Amino acid sequence: MTGPFSPDSAPVRLDRDGFCVIRNLVPAHQIDAIDSSLDYDFAATSYCVGDFFGERTKRFGRLLTRAPATRALVMNDAILPLVESILSPNCDRIALNLTQAVEIHPGALAQYAHRDHDLWPAIKGGHQFQVNVMWPLSPFTAENGATRFWPGSHRLSYDSDASESAAVAATCEPGDALVWLGGTLHGAGANVSDDLRRGIIVSYCLGWLKPFELQWLVYPPEVARHFDPDLAALVGYAQHRPNLGNVEGRCPSYLLAGDRPDHVAAVDALRPDQADALRTYVQTQRGDG
Repeated sequence: MTGPFSPDSAPVRLDRDGFCVIRNLVPAHQIDAIDSSLDYDFAATSYCVGDFFGERTKRFGRLLTRAPATRALVMNDAILPLVESILSPNCDRIALNLTQAVEIHPGALAQYAHRDHDLWPAIKGGHQFQVNVMWPLSPFTAENGATRFWPGSHRLSYDSDASESAAVAATCEPGDALVWLGGTLHGAGANVSDDLRRGIIVSYCLGWLKPFELQWLVYPPEVARHFDPDLAALVGYAQHRPNLGNVEGRCPSYLLAGDRPDHVAAVDALRPDQADALRTYVQTQRGDG
């Protein structure tokens, strides 16, 4: 993240604390409409199985088709540039990691404190693998299970104080965006209230990682061809240079075309520096250099 930014700006707070709440980012009525559109799915979904997901919690994905209005949250013009500023120095393009609706019921226990980037069993350095956004569908309070965060826990120098006394409950309202880094220690709080706590998680990751939710299966070509091109690319219908995530040696966006031949030529997809180096090499081989 580059500046200058004010001390209260989202980039500064993310860099300092590993999480932040951006207030009133979208109109509350927009969130209320999404919330209502998911009533059937919440009612039809069973409680999770296992202590991590939470046995008094309901979760489901595939939100881009379950509730098409969520596409505006995924592509929000304040969130995407923020995410790209954090992730793009370490990838050719970012990718959608998951969309997930969460409903925490009264009696739910506090979630085990964890770092989301531990999905990927790689040595973590100074860069982030992931950025997450929680869009509250209902008010998040300390009583109904607002997500707990350990400020500064995304830093390599963090002293590993995971005691509850070090945690902060991120209270927020529909229309706010709760943003945190993949390396930040966090977990849903216990719901000791009589109310449900609903939210939508939109997660972005480095484009060369395998996503939590397999986007190409959730949104196959016959579905993704109806997405806006930028959304289709974010879902995975775009190559990550060099040549990663291709289909028959081609950018997978070709699957979204109406007429797809059975036999196609493979096409290079290189970064500019690689293309320049290859061009020089070929010219030397040909005697042109």
